[in-house]
Amino acid sequence: MPRDLQPRHAVYAGTFDPITLGHEDIIRRGAHLFDRVTVGVGINPDKQPLFEPGQRAALIAEVVGDLPNVEVLCFSGLTVDFVRQSAAAVMLRGIRTVSDMDSEFSLALANQTLAPEIETVFLMASDRFSHVSSTLIKQVAQLGGPGSRAQLSQFVPEAVIAPLLERFQA
Repeated sequence: MPRDLQPRHAVYAGTFDPITLGHEDIIRRGAHLFDRVTVGVGINPDKQPLFEPGQRAALIAEVVGDLPNVEVLCFSGLTVDFVRQSAAAVMLRGIRTVSDMDSEFSLALANQTLAPEIETVFLMASDRFSHVSSTLIKQVAQLGGPGSRAQLSQFVPEAVIAPLLERFQA
């Protein structure tokens, strides 16, 4: 392993649009396993996110602000480049379903080709979060009606509910 990469530092990257309870679970479990976790909020110019990158990062920081070994940063470009720039030796990934396993395996192989010095570590989603996706959350926020707040509390951290509902009421 190159000397400049820190083996106990992991990067957990994604779009987090918005952060879910499943994402939070992976971050918290990662923070327990690693000395340092950097949450990388990816900027993908091909996607139309609900929240701007800075808003997503701020929501994540609010949700995991009690974890002193977690930082939240925005990035664009290849994730492996961001991991290298962060001096992390580990890319942390969450897996919810068997179909996630298939796509994540392919991605991990590509990342290994691009950055053989970076290890990918997979954490299985907790069973209570394995069905949660950003698409589901957006549908509940948009179509859930008066009970949306209570429904959303099953899928997203409390700090995300009001901003999410505001997006669909605007």
